[in-house]
This record gives sequence, C-alpha cells and structure tokens, in this order.
Amino acid sequence: MIFVNSMSDLFHKGVSAAYIGQVFDVMERAHQHTFQVLTKRSSLLRNFVNARYGSGKAPGHIWLGVSVETPKVLVRLEHLQQTRATVRFVSFEPLLERMGKLSLEGINWAIVGGESGHGAPPIQPWWVRELRDQCIRQDVAFFFKQWGGRTPKARGNTIDGRQWLDFPRIEHLQRDLAIA
Repeated sequence: MIFVNSMSDLFHKGVSAAYIGQVFDVMERAHQHTFQVLTKRSSLLRNFVNARYGSGKAPGHIWLGVSVETPKVLVRLEHLQQTRATVRFVSFEPLLERMGKLSLEGINWAIVGGESGHGAPPIQPWWVRELRDQCIRQDVAFFFKQWGGRTPKARGNTIDGRQWLDFPRIEHLQRDLAIA
C-alpha cells in the first residue's frame, strides 16, 4: 500500500495536469500495489479522474480520497461521490468539529483522527462515535487513527474499549467492479 504524496497534494493548483497524468500512468501499470491518493482539491480530483476514465472508473487498486476537517468543507465529500472511482475514502483528520448527519453513499472507507502537536485542540469522543455509528449504519469501513494531543499517539486510539482499524472489505470492491 502506497500513500501517494503523503506530505503534499498531487492535485495542488501548482501541479500540472500532464504531471498528474504521468503519476496515474505509473499507478495504472503497477497494479500489484494499492495506491492511496488523498487531496483537499476535490473538484480538481473529480474533473481529472472523470475526464481520464470517461464512462469507466479508476482502477480498483487506485483509492481516491478527500480530507474533510469541518462541515464547512463537506463539498469535498460531494465531489468525491461524483468522482468515477472504484474505491473512495474520506479522511476526517484532523476532525476539528462535529460533522453532523452525512450521506456516505458510494464511500468505502472513513478515517477519523484528532489533531496532534503543541496546542492541538481536543477531539470530542461523541464526534467520533457519531461518525463511527454513521459508518456502521451505511456499511462504510471505519478506521479510528488517533485521539491526538501533544503527540500523535499521546492518547491512543481506542474508543469504547476497542480499536476500530477497519479497511474496505473485498465485497465492496467486487460489487463496485461488477457495476463498472
């Protein structure tokens, strides 16, 4: 599993479409790997992927995701749902506010975590539980990464006495591939 541009954003406005295309060329040829592409530039992701794959979908080994930290940027989730992806994921990290009721239709995986570093605001347990419960109801794999704090592992990652480290299930991939 390869996290593409883990310290940057492949869809940053300064990155050319030609370069992004070269990265996708490499990912498409390396189907033995699973690639995770995460962005805050959701409309650029959607537009690029939909143009590249036309009426088809991005290959199942290229997972496409967006970061959503607050309800103010929920349009990113909508853009992701409009993206012709086989596997879609949302990173609610750092979770800075309660997200409220969400439609997770077409989403395979949700990652949740609190902010870390000096002065990081605390994440509220009920925000995490609310997202977890929505994922369970909507059949979305739920991965709780961390509570956050001074360091990423300062407060651990258990919720209600359990770690939630789910990944998308194979049935999701098979169902989505059958539709493509």
